Amino acid sequence: MDREPVYLSKAGRIKLEKELKKLKFEDRPNIIAEIKRAREMGDLSENAEYDAAKEAQGHLERKIAEIQDKLSRVRTFDADQIPDDKVYLFAKVTVKDLDRGGEIVYTVVPADEQDVDNDIISVKSPIGAGLLGKEVGDVTEIKIPIGVLRYEILKIERE
Repeated sequence: MDREPVYLSKAGRIKLEKELKKLKFEDRPNIIAEIKRAREMGDLSENAEYDAAKEAQGHLERKIAEIQDKLSRVRTFDADQIPDDKVYLFAKVTVKDLDRGGEIVYTVVPADEQDVDNDIISVKSPIGAGLLGKEVGDVTEIKIPIGVLRYEILKIERE
């Protein structure tokens, strides 16, 4: 089975590596210590602390495995190498809302790097997908769950 690549910026890859390091070298030893303490309490068949610690260990190990798998598939690319004549990954896009007025600036990123509270949107989101491939001056209609957005592309930059 071909595994799909994961596209991240260098900063996104570094963030994921830091998270993995924390899980493996801080969180894992803490959970192991919790399990040891719970075992010392005696009868494991009725030991809620032991059960909770073992469950937490299972969640942690799954998270570690997921991140390791993702990192094995990461394809990092330099935003400077991406053309800025159209909206592609890592584009900072200024749009004019044609229905409500005003301007909005979105940054289009891979799904793993999105931060919707700061208008950093996934390329797989309705707005990100609707902006993808557009040029300055294009008008796009984007279907979202609550209706349709009509945006004019005013500016495309790279960060």
